[in-house]
Amino acid sequence: MARAKTEDRDPAELRSAPDPAILEAKGLNSVQVSERLQLRLANVQPRTTSRSIAEILRTHLMTLFNLIIGVCALIIVLLGRWLDLLFAIAAVGNVVIGLVQEYSAKRKLDGIALLHQDRIRVLRDGMIIQIHREQVVLDDVVELRRGDQVPADGVVLSSNDMDLDESMLTGEAVPVAKRRGDPALSGTAVIAGSGRVVVTAVGERAHAVKLTTAAKKYLKINSEIRRALERIAFWLSIILIPVTALVFNGQMLANGGWRAAWATGEWREALVTAVASVTAMVPQGLALMTTIAFAVAAVKLARHQVLIQEQPAVEILARVDVVCLDKTGTLTDGTIVFHGSTSLDAAGLPFEGIRNTDPQPVHSTHAIEPWQQVLAHFGHDEAANPTAAALTVPFTVRPAHRPAYSVQFSSVRRWSAVTFGHHADSLAGHWVLGAPEILKHAQVSSDVDVQQLLRHTDGIAAQGLRTLLLAHAPVRGPLDEATTIPLRRGQALPPELKPVALVTFKENVRRDAGTTLEYFREQQVGLKVISGDNPKTVAAVAREVGLEFDGDGIDASTLSSDTEVLRSAMATHQVFGRVTPEQKAAMVEALQANGHVVAMTGDGINDALAVKKADLGIAMGSGAPATKAVSRMVLLDGKFSRLPSVLEEGRKVIANTERLANLFLAKTAYAILLGLFFAVAFWHFPFLPRQFSTADFIMLGMPAFVLAVMPSAQRYRRGFLRRSALFAIPPAVAIVTSLIVVSAFGRRFGDTAAEIQTASFICLTLVGLWVLITALRPMTGPRVTLIGAMYLVLGLVLLTPISQQYHLFALPTAELLAVTFVASLFGCGLVELGHRGYTAMVEKSSATNASPATPASAR
Repeated sequence: MARAKTEDRDPAELRSAPDPAILEAKGLNSVQVSERLQLRLANVQPRTTSRSIAEILRTHLMTLFNLIIGVCALIIVLLGRWLDLLFAIAAVGNVVIGLVQEYSAKRKLDGIALLHQDRIRVLRDGMIIQIHREQVVLDDVVELRRGDQVPADGVVLSSNDMDLDESMLTGEAVPVAKRRGDPALSGTAVIAGSGRVVVTAVGERAHAVKLTTAAKKYLKINSEIRRALERIAFWLSIILIPVTALVFNGQMLANGGWRAAWATGEWREALVTAVASVTAMVPQGLALMTTIAFAVAAVKLARHQVLIQEQPAVEILARVDVVCLDKTGTLTDGTIVFHGSTSLDAAGLPFEGIRNTDPQPVHSTHAIEPWQQVLAHFGHDEAANPTAAALTVPFTVRPAHRPAYSVQFSSVRRWSAVTFGHHADSLAGHWVLGAPEILKHAQVSSDVDVQQLLRHTDGIAAQGLRTLLLAHAPVRGPLDEATTIPLRRGQALPPELKPVALVTFKENVRRDAGTTLEYFREQQVGLKVISGDNPKTVAAVAREVGLEFDGDGIDASTLSSDTEVLRSAMATHQVFGRVTPEQKAAMVEALQANGHVVAMTGDGINDALAVKKADLGIAMGSGAPATKAVSRMVLLDGKFSRLPSVLEEGRKVIANTERLANLFLAKTAYAILLGLFFAVAFWHFPFLPRQFSTADFIMLGMPAFVLAVMPSAQRYRRGFLRRSALFAIPPAVAIVTSLIVVSAFGRRFGDTAAEIQTASFICLTLVGLWVLITALRPMTGPRVTLIGAMYLVLGLVLLTPISQQYHLFALPTAELLAVTFVASLFGCGLVELGHRGYTAMVEKSSATNASPATPASAR
């Protein structure tokens, strides 16, 4: 569907509003849908998988560096020095390449995102159909189930105990019960029950889109690389203006002073050389190469079924030092299988062990006990969660009796319920299915030994099995609104609750989970398993995939809500069970408060809040739409084993960006120092713009394109901008010192300006290539090839007649040439000494100021 704005036409232009009764029964018809599409009243929303075309253009065109280059180019054009526009051509080439690369990446990522977009169920022409989110139109009737995200603002038409999580909008993690007529805002998610909503606002009119648009004006992903680039641009914007003025003044004085330069026209040469100095100071390719690195990484990962919803997320995983894992859907494949069941005696204890390990399907409810019929009902409920749905395997037939009402499962309260009226005979009463721990907060029959039952279920959980308890309470009096409202709203369990049966389930552990976790341990990344299941079950599964830790998992229900207590628990323990959605988010924040960069994986609606809070939220492709919507990365095929490749891509981006920053900042530093020296010394600047541009291409321009995508396994270290600044100082001093020696010798012995410029070009490129060599270490085959290619290009530039003519080269005298090579050798030596000192300092700093240590329990 065409991506058009939804604000172009007003809903008032609709010929007629749909009849409410018909709308509720049959939804919109095809004519009404077509009319709304023509009026652009569809749910078109900004995509987050890539930037818009306008944003791409603005990013590559509207920059401070491009403005400086543009002004310099205009000066050169006005002076008629067309051959000195090489720097501008290079800048335009950089912009074009960046635009093409990012637009190509955008098309690929948007296509993949659309292909894997969750479908929305809508009622049209009396039938439920599935459509893309952007095909939802005004007045559509949307069917919602547990785990769905509300696609557009609307009003509830019907509710089957539907609870919405509005924390994404309000920040309050309290389930909100929705009844007919209540508002349902886009961005909220169904955490219990089901219902239908009629759409009242779509696209950019929707509440969540307005909030998101406003938030994006102030909030950015926590990208160290982008913060560093912004700081570089800020400081250069302050430095460039005074330095430019000094350079121009120095060149005017070098040409006989202001009055003489204006009189003789030498001011033109002064202006050209000032332009050469200024353009050399601008690291115009750094931001471009970083953007290309992000885009290429995102496209490469998309081919491996990893959808990056925000490109800097690749960088963040490389910085992550703690990964929080949800058990279900991450360590396990999300498939929940019925394991067995057993009835309980009057004291709440099993008559025998769990049986039916290999259950035979029951095709008739007449052949089974009442409690088994109730389990069949829970399994066949349309709103059943994956655990309850697994009951359909042994109990294939739904009971004939229909319940008076039901309470859908919620991960907050950890139980669901169904009530059968007196007419249902043996099924009559309140039936509750949930975690055995709910008995701690219930009014239980006096003859039930709750503690002994819980010890028994703990033993089952230690085998890695998920255990649910089925309990029954009698109905006292009529089933009217007044007597049942606390239960119906999920506020309280019925009194006189009596355990009836235990049901166990098992999950399939992912085959790749163990090797993936072992990889993270080798990379010194801490691991935390956070689950809503029984801590013993979680601990058993964690050990099955190879995690090593002391004791059993921590029961999060016993943890204090105090921030310091939680920070201490997260620092010393690794496996947590019975964690509520709010606690998951609080645990992520506690780890962040301890100085960690946190990734959170999850697939269920109960993971959404924590996924959003994490530095890097990772959702499974088969997960709840609401969870995927707030994540920064989606594993489309749900394979946890994809994460190591993402980590490697992130490390490559960071390592290569640091190498690029080293080179670009070294170039900027020597250009500033060179300009300042020649300005205060009143010497002629030793380069024409075209010569500086070619030297820049050899030392940096061409290598940068290769560096941006070159493989690298270097681990992340904090403070890359500081390291890049330290790296830049020795090469800058070495290059400027060597060039001063060459210029001083040439001036002393009367060499021509062209000879000094040629010698300076040779010196600059030779020392500059040695800087490139130090930045590329450790050397590999491709890197050696790159260096060799650049030396070959240098030789062609110096020896080819057409190049000599274009660059206005003149063969230096033998004496000047000898001094040039000696100065170059001296400069390379200074670069090497400086690099060794820099390396030793960085290693010492890394040892004393490392990122927060990975907890011992995480290894």
